[in-house]
Amino acid sequence: MSEPVSALNGASFDGFVALREIGPLGMITLRAKAGTKGLDKAIKAATGCPVPAQRRIEVAGESAAGWMSPDEYLLVMPYDSVEAAMAAISAALKGQHHLAVNVSDARAVFRIEGAKADQVLRKLCPVDIDRLEAGELRRTRAAQVAAAFWRDEASAMTP
Repeated sequence: MSEPVSALNGASFDGFVALREIGPLGMITLRAKAGTKGLDKAIKAATGCPVPAQRRIEVAGESAAGWMSPDEYLLVMPYDSVEAAMAAISAALKGQHHLAVNVSDARAVFRIEGAKADQVLRKLCPVDIDRLEAGELRRTRAAQVAAAFWRDEASAMTP
């Protein structure tokens, strides 16, 4: 099996802000209505996180679970954990209406750090960045590209 590569092969830039591509990252889009039997068990088994509240992201070590919409969650984990996570989700939600899709290779992930990280997103996104709290997930557009980001520290943004 070949080694995974990311779209920009770990590119980074230091200037107005520190910007770096995170590299290959495992991601699963999980569609299931809130309250679906086994949903909490599925998300916990895949990421170690509880079911996130509306517009929130829960982080546990290298994994995270984010609320994307009333019936959609983004599960983030190390790239090589996706197959096991998919199996755990399938087992936890057996017999329940759901959809779990490995979207790892369909996304690029960047980290924006520095005192002016929020200014970068202000220029790109129609979002009130000043109101974005730590642990809050925001789904929007960056220029003309669908994006989601969250604040995990006072000066860091992860889109």
